[in-house]
Amino acid sequence: MTSVRICDYGAGNTRSVEVAFERLGVDVAVTSDPTAVLDADLAVLPGVGSAGSAMARLRADSLDVALRERVRSGKPTLGICLGLQLALEESEEDGGVEGLGIVPGRAYRLKDARVPRIGWAPVEPDGAAYYFAHSYAADTPAATAHSEGIVAEARHGSFLGVQFHPEKSGPAGARYLARCLSHA
Repeated sequence: MTSVRICDYGAGNTRSVEVAFERLGVDVAVTSDPTAVLDADLAVLPGVGSAGSAMARLRADSLDVALRERVRSGKPTLGICLGLQLALEESEEDGGVEGLGIVPGRAYRLKDARVPRIGWAPVEPDGAAYYFAHSYAADTPAATAHSEGIVAEARHGSFLGVQFHPEKSGPAGARYLARCLSHA
């Protein structure tokens, strides 16, 4: 059975991510144990919160080291929302925060009329609509999909990051997570 380990660093959406994977019938657990994260078939870096406190907690539990090692060794890793932003080299949130450096680029504060950007929006080239809830976005050459001009997905090595919340995106989100599992 495929093992999925969700990094527990105090993010607000770990339970909804866990439930989404449970529905797919995998062995899933939320953990702050770096060895469990390193050894899983798929590691998930979820995200609801702020970059500064999230990175502090990842460092305190050595999850930052485990995540970098996973990606270096080619093991599938999924970042969701803040998880994508944390994987970048830096974020301008909280006055500037050094990220994991797994994906080239930086997170910047949205400046359009809709901040925070909350709601359903289509992702191109996928065509499906997913649920978004964010005030920061990725600026990265690793972008593979966009939504309303904003990076919706980025891939770099074995890391896949999404700005949307597949765990809150109904059937389309479940299909997306199932595709992630097929690469684990």
